[in-house]
Amino acid sequence: MTATAHGTVDHAPRLGLLVIHNDPVPETEIWRMAPAGVSVHTARFECPRADDTEYVGSPALALADAPDVVRGLDHLGRTGVDSITLCFGSSSFFGGPGFDTAFTAAAARRAHGTPVHTAATAITEALTATAVTRPLVVMPPWFTEPTFRATDAYLRTAGVAGDRIVQFALSSPWDTITRYNAFDAGAHWTIAPDAVHRQVADAYRAAPAGTFDSVLIPGSGFPGQGAVAALEKTLGVPVITSNQAVLWHALRSTPYATVPTVDPTLHGTLFTRPLRGGRGAEATPAHTLEQDAESSDVRTPV
Repeated sequence: MTATAHGTVDHAPRLGLLVIHNDPVPETEIWRMAPAGVSVHTARFECPRADDTEYVGSPALALADAPDVVRGLDHLGRTGVDSITLCFGSSSFFGGPGFDTAFTAAAARRAHGTPVHTAATAITEALTATAVTRPLVVMPPWFTEPTFRATDAYLRTAGVAGDRIVQFALSSPWDTITRYNAFDAGAHWTIAPDAVHRQVADAYRAAPAGTFDSVLIPGSGFPGQGAVAALEKTLGVPVITSNQAVLWHALRSTPYATVPTVDPTLHGTLFTRPLRGGRGAEATPAHTLEQDAESSDVRTPV
């Protein structure tokens, strides 16, 4: 049993996810990473992106008050989860940190007081915890220029240079699909870890030495987690994905005295890092990834 602000609990952490209606990736990846005993509970809401249109943001309170969002928050709150995370980073990127503040405050009221976070907040906390400021930002293939600009602006508010952007390329059969429709058409089911590893490693190595100090994959619906461990070994730098950051942040934010552990050799060295303020495991010494990179016989970025 563990004492919390609400009394004594006798269960492992229960994590809530709020996910758009057709995105299976966050829960799939987070379930695979979650430590034994940790449970993941999902509620869905209709994506505010209209069919065959480009998403350019939603007002925080409008999203928080959408009937299916209200229903999902109500159900998750009554389920008894310890926290809820909105796995839809684009809304934060377009709305800025103000979106995160307004949405989470309104959403917590809808969720019966359960703490609510956003994936974008988890990402910025992860970047802070790993002390990186120059990530290679790898955009999903269905993101477009407005999302690039919005993500860049959001990252800059967190002190991160986000202008080093590349986009994952789908295979040629997808060339006939309008880019922003690729996700709805099922492109996320076709992305394999080895393709992610190859494209990201090539983009990283193509830049002058010292250009990047990490890799960031900010799309919740992009299945990049399977490439994280291999990329960290190949490049010798931290690799952060949206869904990895969501799980890390949720575990570190729970009111439990003992934080369940995730194997960093399988899912990334982020899981060795504490939240800002020191909650969680001790940080891995900075030289560890450099030593790994030397053993893999590749250039170690500065």
